[in-house]
Amino acid sequence: MLEKSISQAVEKGEMLPLMEEFYTIQGEGSHTGKAAYFIRVGGCDVGCHWCDVKESWDPEKHPPTAVDAIVANAAKYSKTIVVTGGEPLTWDMGPLTTGLKSEGMQVHIETSGAYPLSGSWDWICLSPKKMKMPLPEVYEAAHELKVIIFNKHDFAFAKVEAEKVSSNCKLYLQPEWSVREKMIPLITEFVMDNPEWHVSLQTHKYLNIP
Repeated sequence: MLEKSISQAVEKGEMLPLMEEFYTIQGEGSHTGKAAYFIRVGGCDVGCHWCDVKESWDPEKHPPTAVDAIVANAAKYSKTIVVTGGEPLTWDMGPLTTGLKSEGMQVHIETSGAYPLSGSWDWICLSPKKMKMPLPEVYEAAHELKVIIFNKHDFAFAKVEAEKVSSNCKLYLQPEWSVREKMIPLITEFVMDNPEWHVSLQTHKYLNIP
């Protein structure tokens, strides 16, 4: 009976499979350099081969945690919250964002956009993946498009994806970490030729912080 009630709470978004939560510096994209509290939610079936948190994929490995407890922890650290994964939109984000906003927090999400948009967000970072493409509603709502560059074919993919977001959406190219030395010169050249794009680096990895 307890397992059923927990399962129902997860379905409603009242509990979430929490992988980890930590206070650090946002290392990527438009908010690089800002202090932020990260909430990493387990569960993702997008399956990026270069994913650096594959341990987040299986939600069964991460304990269902009450949203109220997650909000209470976050409130101790920062007014800027980043919800990431995994793929957070696997779950109903409504209760979590309602709780965070009730504490006066700015709430950001990092998502592949492969699932319907739930929750109320101050900033949506869309990072599309070829293996499971974003839904139209997420393209329309995205504040930031961040395309990971693993090989030279990803530049053409980035151009196509940029046509799907709003004109106000900020555009970023980010080298996949394991090939950064090879890709950074190509990204630099591309951005200089296409100045509507910006370079994003995983600066937290250079800083050796989470």
